[in-house]
Amino acid sequence: MAGNEILGFVGGALTSLSLVPQAWRLFRLKSAREISLPFSSLLLAGIACWLVYGISMGLMPVIVWNAVSLVLSFTMLIAKLKYGR
Repeated sequence: MAGNEILGFVGGALTSLSLVPQAWRLFRLKSAREISLPFSSLLLAGIACWLVYGISMGLMPVIVWNAVSLVLSFTMLIAKLKYGR
């Protein structure tokens, strides 16, 4: 594995896993008023675009970590819709 690919996996892991504490907090507190719906929607759409880009280019770090981020971001959107009112 090349150094730039390792850097991609590390950077992707740090970025993607940064969503975990927020998603955890949303479900633990059952409150998502502080998260905006446009933010959640745009984040989800952007991550989906990055995932499609990674797939089209065959970039494994981009594919793996954007797939993880997509799940976490979707979870945050569900929390926003469920607890955000």
